[in-house]
Amino acid sequence: MMNKKNEVVCFGEILWDVLPGQELPGGAPMNVTYHLSKLGRKATLISRLGNDERGIALRKIFEDKGIDTSFVQVDALHKTSIVLATPNEAGDMKYDIVEDVAWDYIEKQPDHETLISQSRYFVFGSLAMRNKGSRDTLLALMELPCTKVLDINLRAPFINKEHITYLLRKADIVKMNEEELGLVTGWYGDYIGIEEKMQLLQHRFNIETLIVTRGAKGAAIKHQDHSYLHDGFKVQVADTIGSGDSFLAAFLSKFMENKNVDAALTFACKVGAFVATKKGGCPDYDVSEIDRTNIICSIPD
Repeated sequence: MMNKKNEVVCFGEILWDVLPGQELPGGAPMNVTYHLSKLGRKATLISRLGNDERGIALRKIFEDKGIDTSFVQVDALHKTSIVLATPNEAGDMKYDIVEDVAWDYIEKQPDHETLISQSRYFVFGSLAMRNKGSRDTLLALMELPCTKVLDINLRAPFINKEHITYLLRKADIVKMNEEELGLVTGWYGDYIGIEEKMQLLQHRFNIETLIVTRGAKGAAIKHQDHSYLHDGFKVQVADTIGSGDSFLAAFLSKFMENKNVDAALTFACKVGAFVATKKGGCPDYDVSEIDRTNIICSIPD
């Protein structure tokens, strides 16, 4: 294998999660980049910030956390993105994603080709397809030689069957939650049970590794012709922002070592549960805290 200078490149939204009483940094690609870095992996983010106070503050926060911001562009015309996040009684979040913001206009740069071609994984989300500016850039970068990781985030009204179908056909690894799995498979017929739905998507789109997160119920994976299941971990939830993103980061951080799916799945569930005990998508923590936290393996009913 060629020597990879950078292990993972993430592409897409960077923003402020505006919660009741506070604003926290986030955006799925940013969260994945952050947690990969916390787990000792070299990760880089391609995104775009407004030339405003929120943008300046975000860049400083990420630089202070040791995140490479050299591929985060500055937009003189569009504002830094915000998402209005409202928790329900269970701690799950409802999102109102403001449109026409800086990350909708990520421009392709000449050094992107070298960056991605010399990396092992290229991670991108479906939200980056909502605007032609970033969409055209993403479609061009997806043609570069690299393992492609699709993180599906179906947030109304940004759900486009044609776009999702195209991304599924291009991706080597796909992560979605159980609700999103039901929505996507519902486009093709009436399927019952998570195993049947996952098998449909894997075969229809020739996906090597399909990951479905199930909240407190853990996660399921179909890798090649094998199925894997973890029942999850019980924790005291602070909020679920970034939990799925930290899951993906943790899975990739272990999977790239030796492609042991069981070990990667267990570690991902553990990290995702741990992050759910914290506030926001990019909480401060030491990796040693993960093993010290009161995380109890769930027992199926």
